Amino acid sequence: MTLLAGGKVNQTALRRAVDLTSILVGVDSGGDAALRLGYTPDAVIGDLDSLSEGARATLGPERLHLIAEQDTIDFDKALRSLPDVPTLAVGLTGLRLDHTLAAFSVLARHPARRVVVLGETDLAFHCPARLTLDLPAGSRFSLFPMAPVRGRSRGLRWPIDGIAFAPAGMIGTSNQVTEGRVELAMEGAGMIVILPLEALDAVWSVFAA
Repeated sequence: MTLLAGGKVNQTALRRAVDLTSILVGVDSGGDAALRLGYTPDAVIGDLDSLSEGARATLGPERLHLIAEQDTIDFDKALRSLPDVPTLAVGLTGLRLDHTLAAFSVLARHPARRVVVLGETDLAFHCPARLTLDLPAGSRFSLFPMAPVRGRSRGLRWPIDGIAFAPAGMIGTSNQVTEGRVELAMEGAGMIVILPLEALDAVWSVFAA
């Protein structure tokens, strides 16, 4: 499944996401973004306060799924309401920093969901308890904690074993792949992995398995 929100859209990433999945869901104004880019979403979900009247008329009421609460962002509404399937999410980053941070917060709030957020140059996902990725040696491999969390690693230039990560403490940006294969074992939830967008195929092969 691909989720399309109303932020800055990397059209190449969106085309790749649509190729890899069979369902396209607009997240509120992502319905407008889909139509503008030549796609007809299978559904649009959220509080729908940003969806244009033109998009509503084009899509029809059968495709619109209103969740009328303002306590969570529409990305959160989508994840808790849609089937738990491997998901690619586009249009959540790039325009506003608060929206990007909110998207990372939602990833941490739903640690069991297999969701990859695709941005302009990077992708991000919540690290599962065990992760093995085959990546080219020298690739950037960043870790950003959204909660206090520890873990162990193999295949990184700077191992994370014994480090107490925290949002206002130790973080792990700009680490580097050394051996072509990275293995992580996390003790608890809350770690966001941030990789170059070129790592999508490697990540998707794990998430969609």
